[in-house]
Amino acid sequence: MNHDLPHCLGSVPAIGMSRRTFLNRFGMGLGGIALASLINPGATSAAVDDRHGMLLNPHVAPRAKRVIYLFQSGGPSQMDLFDYKPLLNKMNGENLPDSVRQGQRLTGMSANQANLPLAGSIFKFDQHGESRAWVSELLPYTAKVADDLCFVKSLYTEAINHDPAITFLQTGSQLSGRPSIGSWLSYGLGSENENLPAFVVLVTKGMSGQPLYARLWGSGFLPSKHQGVQFRAGADPVLYLNNPEGVDSAGRRLLLDRLQELHEAKIEATGDAELHGRIAQYEMAYRMQTSVPDVTDLSGEPDSVFEEYGPDARDPGSFAANCLLARRLAERGVKFIQLYHRDWDHHGDLPNGIRTKCKETDQPAAALITDLKRRGMLDDTLVLWGGEFGRTNYSQGQLTATSYGRDHHPRCFTMWMAGGGVKPGISYGETDEFGYNVAQNGVHVHDYHATLMHLLGIDHEQLTYKFQGRRFRLTDVHGKLVPGILA
Repeated sequence: MNHDLPHCLGSVPAIGMSRRTFLNRFGMGLGGIALASLINPGATSAAVDDRHGMLLNPHVAPRAKRVIYLFQSGGPSQMDLFDYKPLLNKMNGENLPDSVRQGQRLTGMSANQANLPLAGSIFKFDQHGESRAWVSELLPYTAKVADDLCFVKSLYTEAINHDPAITFLQTGSQLSGRPSIGSWLSYGLGSENENLPAFVVLVTKGMSGQPLYARLWGSGFLPSKHQGVQFRAGADPVLYLNNPEGVDSAGRRLLLDRLQELHEAKIEATGDAELHGRIAQYEMAYRMQTSVPDVTDLSGEPDSVFEEYGPDARDPGSFAANCLLARRLAERGVKFIQLYHRDWDHHGDLPNGIRTKCKETDQPAAALITDLKRRGMLDDTLVLWGGEFGRTNYSQGQLTATSYGRDHHPRCFTMWMAGGGVKPGISYGETDEFGYNVAQNGVHVHDYHATLMHLLGIDHEQLTYKFQGRRFRLTDVHGKLVPGILA
């Protein structure tokens, strides 16, 4: 990416031009570009074009136009859902062999246990569809769409605790402060709908579990207009969007016009390009006063759709309602839609905890796939499902015939992908017979990100942003495409 100044501004002061004069002209030039962008978003260059993003042309032919990411926060147990390991049932209660663990670190929650008893899943597994994918009895609806899914069973990460692990999945770094995936895509690809954000976040209401921070959908060092916008359940889906009491639409329009004049004057005086982002956000908020009530009003959906997504679909803010809302946002051109569902962190009493989580998520997630496919949208919508890491094959705490817990396990875990150029009906990668290590075709988090971006037409090494003297990217500083999952 070339982040040099537009040619019309020049790159150095002309001979005889004072520094103050040059800076004033520089600010006026940026202000003019910003104003032109607001009046006619399609008319300006990619560097300042809110709608089309930085990429005038894709690096590769895109297979997906948008992403719906169903993030299961806490770390779902792959061995109780997708990664069938009959050997664990056979060796249930025996100690984890040192030859399997290979000295790998444990969390402080199980490192001091006297032994690490292997824990087979108490749930029944069957093979489903023509793909013969192994799916747990906990996910009967997911099993029905197995032939539409690509199960990636060999993901791995370095992070062993929640905060760095979820930050890594969302931003490509274990340290906070980097732009999130959705922000990178907004920056690179822009938006297809000038009346809705390119990046929308939906968090299931009323969930306990590991905390979620707004920085997980933040823009980091990218311009703030690329941060995710959280939609909430209730009368005000977006905070502070509605006019306060005593202010009508005409009054708000007048306020924004005067505020823009003040911002333009500040830009002219300081050359602060971030003020363009503020202007763009204020204008977006004004347009969203009409578009957000329309997209969040589910009352026009037929009863059959609510029945398909499950009994919670009529409850705004539930995972089911958010899945349905995600489809509506996708229909309207939102580029990246992120759903967060918490409380998959089952250190103890896993069987009861995971039953609850699957009951909340199984039917709506499968319905989303079916709904998109019926509408002809699955081919160009990439749907992702998974958490920040997996769970151990041994029990944390006491192992009984009906109960066990599982600790964090970064060495291997499972996610599924669907649509958007992904090969359907396959399982990619394998873990060893103990479900402890990757045995074949490991997929690092950076590889996962590189492949996601490829499906959207982006070469992950080429979409960069210069900050503090060097160019950053989502896959900073490695990652490779995983061709085995591409259709």
